[in-house]
Amino acid sequence: MPVFEYKGKTLAGAAVAGSLQAKDRAELERVLRQNRILVTSVSKKAAEISFKFGTGIARLEISRFTRQFATMIGAGLPMVQCLEILSTQTESKELAKIIQQVKDGVQGGATLSESMARHPKIFDTLYTNMVEAGEVGGALDAILIRLAVYREKADRLIRKVKGAMVYPAVIVVVAVGVTFAMLTFIVPVFAKMFAGVGSSLPAPTQIVLDLSNFLRANMLYLCFGLLGLVGVFIYWKRTPQGALQVDQIMLKLPILGTLVRKSAVARFTRTLGTLLASGVSIIDAMEITAKTAGNRVIANAINKSVLAIAEGETITGPLKESGVFPPMVTQMISVGEKTGGLDEMLSKIADFYDEEVDEAVTALTSVIEPIIIVLMGAIIGGILVAMYLPMFDIIGKI
Repeated sequence: MPVFEYKGKTLAGAAVAGSLQAKDRAELERVLRQNRILVTSVSKKAAEISFKFGTGIARLEISRFTRQFATMIGAGLPMVQCLEILSTQTESKELAKIIQQVKDGVQGGATLSESMARHPKIFDTLYTNMVEAGEVGGALDAILIRLAVYREKADRLIRKVKGAMVYPAVIVVVAVGVTFAMLTFIVPVFAKMFAGVGSSLPAPTQIVLDLSNFLRANMLYLCFGLLGLVGVFIYWKRTPQGALQVDQIMLKLPILGTLVRKSAVARFTRTLGTLLASGVSIIDAMEITAKTAGNRVIANAINKSVLAIAEGETITGPLKESGVFPPMVTQMISVGEKTGGLDEMLSKIADFYDEEVDEAVTALTSVIEPIIIVLMGAIIGGILVAMYLPMFDIIGKI
């Protein structure tokens, strides 16, 4: 999306300026109006070539900033002084620059949530809504502590899931690399040895030699074909229908699907419970949770629940229909709705599924590791056996 530079005024009359991503000028003005900024001028920023992926700021740094900010506010330090201290002591120069800009916005008359909303890549909708709820309710220190706890637990969950994927991915890459090297470098050496034998080769040996010849003869075409397939897949995955189908497949995978499902449930319940406990309205909380769900299937179920709430119904019906949430989860959410303690019930579910994710990670590692090792051994061992079969025939004839 294009980046627009804008100038405007807050409700207090203070001049503000900044840049923001938006589809067009109308969307930019709508977002700024929601942040209580009256736009006076807008210009489209020239495109810049950048080799930085994402924001360049680690999630852990933002979580650490939130925890330190909460501690300082709770100790009674003025907000501007807290931001000044944090901007000087943070290790990330990019984050320090953004904190300084947030401090300048607060000094200019904007609220903390308004200043943070100008940096949506760092402080997302969930973050700014919770801060705004804390400002309105006069409990910013408590909200920041709750936000810090939420981010720390969410980061821990992400690290667990990513950690479970790293080892199998490394083994698969190594296996593919070793197999490719054997077929393109080692097998041709044996092929030269067998060329002067004069007799027909065993079927397994001939199959391996044919595969090696095919790879070597069509290497360039195969590389371009593979890149093309990857490009088509990435393009398809970025479409709404493609993203939905990929998320559906991920949830249905035999072993990995269990981990994805449990981590998605933990993330949904943790996010919604934290927002509700912070004083965010149920509809706003559901809409924010849908945007941060990380899975289109769950996001669709949450959006249906928002419509159900608007019509005076409960949120559990659409969640049941999605087929993602286990019966225990929907029943506990239903009980939380009826008793008026939905935020506490969601927090309990999130804690339970955090433990479930731990078990799922252990199970995934223990199951996938031997399977991949066996397959890797079978492929490499099969190639070696196929290469030595003609030698056994030659020795037998001698």
